[in-house]
Amino acid sequence: MTADSQWLTFLALMLPFAAAALAPFLTKLLRHNAAWVLAIAPALMFLHFSGFLDPVSEGRALAGGYAWIPSLDVDFSWYLDGLSVTFALLITGIGTLIVLYSGGYLNGHEHQGRFFSFILMFMGSMLGLVVADSFLTLFVFWELTSITSFLLIGFDHSRSGSRRAALQALIVTGMGGLSLLAGLLVIWGATGASSLSALLATGDALREAPLYLAALLLILGGAFTKSAQFPFHFWLPNAMEAPTPVSAYLHSATMVKAGVYLVMRLNPVLGETVAWETILPVFGGTTLIVGTFLAVRQTDLKLMLAYTTVASLGLLVMLTGFGSHKAVEAAALYLVAHSLFKGALFMVAGLVDHETGTRDVTRLGGLRSAMPVTFAAAVLAACSMGGLPLFFGFLAKEEIYAALGFASGWSAALTLVAIVGNGLMFAIGFAVALKPFLGAPVETPKHAHEGPVLLWLGPLVLGGLGLIAALISTVSHRLISSPMSSAIAGEPVTVTISTVPHIGMPLALSLVTVGFGVAAFRMLGRLRGVMASVLNAIGWGPDKGFDQALAATTKLSFGVTRIIQSGRLDYYMTATFIALAAALLIPMIAFGEFPAAPAFPAMPFYEWIVLLIGVIGVGAVIYARDRLTAIVSLGIQGFAVALLFMLLGAPDLSFTQFMVETLSVVILALVMTRLRLSPTDHRPTSEKIGDVLVAGTCGAALGLMLLRVTQVPFNAELSEFFAANSRVIAHGRNIVNVIIVDFRGMDTLGEIAVVMITGLAILALVRIRSAKPAKAGQES
Repeated sequence: MTADSQWLTFLALMLPFAAAALAPFLTKLLRHNAAWVLAIAPALMFLHFSGFLDPVSEGRALAGGYAWIPSLDVDFSWYLDGLSVTFALLITGIGTLIVLYSGGYLNGHEHQGRFFSFILMFMGSMLGLVVADSFLTLFVFWELTSITSFLLIGFDHSRSGSRRAALQALIVTGMGGLSLLAGLLVIWGATGASSLSALLATGDALREAPLYLAALLLILGGAFTKSAQFPFHFWLPNAMEAPTPVSAYLHSATMVKAGVYLVMRLNPVLGETVAWETILPVFGGTTLIVGTFLAVRQTDLKLMLAYTTVASLGLLVMLTGFGSHKAVEAAALYLVAHSLFKGALFMVAGLVDHETGTRDVTRLGGLRSAMPVTFAAAVLAACSMGGLPLFFGFLAKEEIYAALGFASGWSAALTLVAIVGNGLMFAIGFAVALKPFLGAPVETPKHAHEGPVLLWLGPLVLGGLGLIAALISTVSHRLISSPMSSAIAGEPVTVTISTVPHIGMPLALSLVTVGFGVAAFRMLGRLRGVMASVLNAIGWGPDKGFDQALAATTKLSFGVTRIIQSGRLDYYMTATFIALAAALLIPMIAFGEFPAAPAFPAMPFYEWIVLLIGVIGVGAVIYARDRLTAIVSLGIQGFAVALLFMLLGAPDLSFTQFMVETLSVVILALVMTRLRLSPTDHRPTSEKIGDVLVAGTCGAALGLMLLRVTQVPFNAELSEFFAANSRVIAHGRNIVNVIIVDFRGMDTLGEIAVVMITGLAILALVRIRSAKPAKAGQES
C-alpha cells in the first residue's frame, strides 16, 4: 500500500467520526437538506474502498497503519482483502442509503442531529472493526460498536422499552466483548501473533496449540453474543425498540454480522477441526430453526424481520462451520444477498409504519395503489429473500444445497434444517412484502400515501441491486464473491454459479423449499396460532431469564453489601486486619517460607531503654482510663521508633517520624472531639479476647515477614544505581532526598496530596463541630 493510499485509508476511517461531530450543527443549519450533505461522507468512503476491488480480486491483501503504542508492539493497522473490502462496501454503501433514509424518517424530529451523530459514529466503529488488523484495534472498534449501538437502541430514552433493550444489548454484547478480549490474549500467547495478518500466516500453529480449545470457546463467546446465536438471540428482536433506520442498518446489514465476520476471518486458523465443525453447525442450525419458528409467531413487521435475521445469522454460522469450499461460497453469497434484501425490507417496514401509523400485518392491506414504489421495492427484496431465480438470493440458496446435500447423515440433517429454515423465511419475506399491499384496502391510523424520495430510494436501490448483482454474476463473482470466499477459506476459491438453473439436486431442493414456503405462507395465520400455543406452554425463555438473572444479581449485590458494608467501623477494622494476617501467613504456611530463628544480638543499655519506652507505650494505650490518654499514648511507640532511627544514624527519618507521630496524635484528637474523650470503652471480655487474638496474629505475621525479608540475600542493584546516578542525573549528593524528590517525585507528590486532602477534610470536620454549638446558641 502506497503512502498516499495509506493516508487516504486513514482519513476514510476517521471521516465518519468527523461527520458525527458536525452532524448536530449541520442539521440545525440545513434542516431538511442535512441528510443529503451528511450522506456525502459514507459515499466518499464507499468510493475509496471500491478502489481496492481490483487488487483484492487478483488475490492480493493490502496492509497499512501507524505505530500506536510502540513499546507494546501495538499498531493502529488495517488489513484489506476480499472479506474486509466486501464488508467495508456494505457498511459504507448501505450506510449512505441509511443516512438518506434517516433524513426522511426522522424529518422534523427535535433530536435528528443527535441521531445522525450516533449513526455515523456507529458506521465508523463498524468500519474500523472489519478492516482492523491488530488485535487491540479490533477490540477497541468491537467495543465501540456495542457502545454506539447502545446509544442508538436507546435513542428514544423516554420509553422504558427502549432503555431496557439498550441495556440488554449492551450487557450481552459487552460480556461477549470480554470473552473476545480473553480469546485474543490467549491466541497472542499461543502463537505470538498480535495482528490478524500475522495470525493468518501461522498456518496450523493455533490448531496445534494446547490452548486451541480455550481460544476457540472464548472467540465464539464474543462472536455468538454479537451475532445473536442461540441462546443469546433474544437481545436482537428486543433491539427493534430502536427507530427503523437503526434496525435496517445495525440489526440486518452491519453490527449483527460482526460475529459472523469474526468466525469467517478466523476460519483459516481455527477451522477444519472437529470442535469447529461441530459447535458452529449445531448452534447455527439451532439458531436458524428457533429464529424462523419465532418469526412465524409475530405480527409486527419489524419483529417478523428481526427473527428471520436471527435465523439468517444462524444459517451463516452453520455454513461457515460446515468445513467445505462450497459451504464457504454459499456463506459469502448469502451474506451479501441478506444484507441487500433484509436492509430493503426493514426500510419498507419503516416506510409503511411512517405512512400508515402501524406495523401490525393483520391491520394492513390494499396499499399497492397508494404506495406503488414501496410495493415494487418490497417485491424485489422478497424475491431475493425467497431465493427465486434471477435474484442473488437464488444463487446463494443453490450454493447452500450444493454444499450440504445428502453425502452423509450429518449433511442430510443440516440440509433438512436449511430447507425448513429457508422455507419459513420465504413465507415471512413474502408476508412482509405482499400482505400489507394486496387485498382490499384497510383503514389505518394515518391516511396512506407514497413516502418522500428519501424513504423509498434506499429500499428500491437495495432491492434492485439484488437483481442486478445476479444478472451480472460474472462481474459480481470476480469482484466480490470469489475474493471473499478465498479470504474465508484461506486459499484461492472461484465462484462460478449463475442465474441459469441447472438440473440437479440443488435445484430440486430449491423447488422443495419454495413449495414448502408457499404452503407456509398460505397457512401463516394458522401457524401463528400454533406457535403462540407452543410458546405459551413453554413459558420461560432466555429473555425472561435475562431479567431474572439481572434481578438475582441485584439482590445478591444488595445482600453482600449489607454484610460487608454494615456501617460499623470496628467491623471494617477487624476484617482488614484479619485479611492482612491471612495474606502474610497463608503463603508462609503453604510454601514453607518461615524465617529461621534469629540470634538475639547484644544491645547497649540505651537501646533497652528505647525498647522499654515502646512497651510502656503499649501498656499505656491498653490500660488508659480515658480516651484522651489513650490517644496521646499512641504516639509513644512512634517516638520510640524515631529514637531508634536517630541512634542508628538516620536523623532525617527520625525527624520525619517525630513529625508524623505528633501530627497523628493531634489530628486524631481533633477528630475525636466529636466524642466525649473522658470515659473509657467498656466491652465484654469476649470482644477483648478476640481483639487480642487479631492484634497478636497481625503482629506475629508482620514480625515473621520482616525476619524473612532480612534473611533474603541483599540485592544491591538499586542501591548501586542510585549511588551512581544521583549526582549525575539529579545533581544531588543526598541520595535519600534525590530518590524522594526526583526518582520518585510523582510518589512524593501523591503523598503530599493525600496529606493535604486529609488535612482539609479534618479542618472541615472541626469547623462543622465548632459551627453547630454556635448555631444552636443563636437559635436559643
